[in-house]
Amino acid sequence: MSDLLRLENLTMQFGGVTALDDVSFVVHEGEIAGLIGPNGAGKTTVFNVITGVYKPTLGAVMFNGVSLAGRKKFEVTRLGIARTFQNIRLFSEMTALENVMVAASAHHRTTLPEALLRLPRARREERDGYDRAMELLNFMGIAGRANQAARNLPYGDQRRLEIARAMATSPKLLLLDEPAAGFNPAEKRALAGLIRAIRDRGLTILLIEHDMSLVMSVCENINVLDFGKRIAEGLPEEIRSDPKVIEAYLGAPAAETGS
Repeated sequence: MSDLLRLENLTMQFGGVTALDDVSFVVHEGEIAGLIGPNGAGKTTVFNVITGVYKPTLGAVMFNGVSLAGRKKFEVTRLGIARTFQNIRLFSEMTALENVMVAASAHHRTTLPEALLRLPRARREERDGYDRAMELLNFMGIAGRANQAARNLPYGDQRRLEIARAMATSPKLLLLDEPAAGFNPAEKRALAGLIRAIRDRGLTILLIEHDMSLVMSVCENINVLDFGKRIAEGLPEEIRSDPKVIEAYLGAPAAETGS
């Protein structure tokens, strides 16, 4: 598999605090990759650097062979990276359909005069955006809620709507930040199936998640952070038994835990 995302010696400092310390890893095209670690390990900071929220102190992020250095958030989106957030960030007063249509417009070329005058390209792109949004809502199983305000949707449907909105930008790489937060066991099983289905549509996925059963069931390769450092990388069965990972999560060497 070819490399889609490559982090090279990534360091992120905030004043005297080092949030990421010389982190390097690769996400291959077409895989479901996991990024795990205890609270405060630096996982969301990695997402924020990738998507242009933070400029790294040192190191580089390469996406599809292109450097993301100095790219603004909208430029990163247009290159083909989309994300969801640990805390849901929907346009609460807009409908589910409008939320997804706004994201679908990220690649539209309609100018303001064209939109105001309802010229052919504006009408065509609006129609295409509607079709794209409805297809994604249907894929997520929430097409029946298309005209409901996002704030009125059940929590699980809001999570699915946020994923649909991210997918509407036509990404190559989808970053999911704790998508199972607040889900019950049945919802987590359904989410695992959804993540696999998204990959089957041709997307590459990088997943941050605290639910280890979900991570181990869907991820093909996992990187582990602890205090901003990468401490392990490998297949799920390798990560599950890695002494450094066990120590990071349980706070004691593996031998002391009886493992």
